Amino acid sequence: MKEQRDRRTYGQQCGLAFALDVVGERWTLLIIRELLVRPRRYRDLLDALPGIGTNLLADRLAFLTEVGIIHPLDAERRTAGYALTELGEKLREPVLVLARFGLTLLAQQPGQVRAPVTRASWAALAIESMVDPARALVDEVYEFDIEGEVFHVRVSDGEARTISGTAGLDATLRIATDARTFFDLGSGAIEPVEAVVSGVVSVTGPAAAMPRCLYLLGLGGRPGVERVLSTAGGARR
Repeated sequence: MKEQRDRRTYGQQCGLAFALDVVGERWTLLIIRELLVRPRRYRDLLDALPGIGTNLLADRLAFLTEVGIIHPLDAERRTAGYALTELGEKLREPVLVLARFGLTLLAQQPGQVRAPVTRASWAALAIESMVDPARALVDEVYEFDIEGEVFHVRVSDGEARTISGTAGLDATLRIATDARTFFDLGSGAIEPVEAVVSGVVSVTGPAAAMPRCLYLLGLGGRPGVERVLSTAGGARR
């Protein structure tokens, strides 16, 4: 592949180095992040990545297509959009691990790092990175509405899956907020109890389910061990 040969590489016989030769360039993993949520049109990617520039985005997309990580939805029209290939989907877990690591860093310095760009579409991937199946206590469904970006977490048989779209009648809890508040919660800049009591987060459903949801996301202690949100009267039927 000529384009691949012309790019700088680490030149190391190492799996990590090989991976970074492909996805280690600036913006590449953020393009992958967008496509992990859903297929995106070229214009959608430009809007989601302010500062990338049209030429650089076109270069990254062409390279990722060449190496088989993404594919165009219509080979004749660049504007039709792009989606991950089966190989590209294998980046989901590494990206989630990096997102989880980033949230941990933010939690260590709450309120000190506040990026100017926040998008509701990033919320589903953030939740997927936060969910710890080992903390799944009971079979429940938690639906999130982040500025119209709706998705849900389905806990069943000790597993937890993050799924795009509404949960319908299956939802145990429904949680709604804006994108900035959502990411402030994830980074530890605001406490869940404070967010609910102040009204910036709306919760509908049985009060007992809220501490289980927080525990699953690593935002609260195990119910029955530490004081939980239900004591604050935040969740409503």
